[in-house]
Amino acid sequence: MLAPLAFLLGLSLALAAEPPSCAPLVPVTFDNATIPRLLGHWIYIAGSSKYPPHLEELKALKHATFSIFPGSHEDELNVTEIMRMNETCVVRNTSQIHIFWQNSTLTHVDNQVTSTAVMIQSDKDLLILQHLNANFPGLSLSARTPNVSKEHLEEFQAQLHCLGFTEDETFFTSEKDACPLPEEKTDKDNADPQLG
Repeated sequence: MLAPLAFLLGLSLALAAEPPSCAPLVPVTFDNATIPRLLGHWIYIAGSSKYPPHLEELKALKHATFSIFPGSHEDELNVTEIMRMNETCVVRNTSQIHIFWQNSTLTHVDNQVTSTAVMIQSDKDLLILQHLNANFPGLSLSARTPNVSKEHLEEFQAQLHCLGFTEDETFFTSEKDACPLPEEKTDKDNADPQLG
């Protein structure tokens, strides 16, 4: 009688020690409300990627904002990005996002470089993208404001953990590194925005 009881107690302790199971990320299925939700101003908060070109960019990215506008076709959006890469502020207004309704994916095209992603279901003021680059996982978080709640950050970090990322592989931007907007630029600013 003691052996089965000891086994059950040991099993319950072993189960309690295991980390909680990871729920799969739930992609957004595009409908008529999806694209209007994307439009407007966003602040890039954090991201992780195992894809070497994206990883290099994440290491250099100190701050980024982007605005999404309707394009000339219903399956196209225009993007303006303002970012600080290391010590240089860069303004890009030549990139586009192509919308693929049939599989609910977005493809960002910037100077012949493409990156495909799916939107993950989240709060309406958050934009979580799961990046699809060969077999390299990637996940990014953007928000309408620079202040993301502790709960939302913890949820994003749990998603990263489930994808196999460590804290050292997650890169956060900082509001203190924000580039001045082109209309706010003064003669004293030493980081000249470069038009891309």
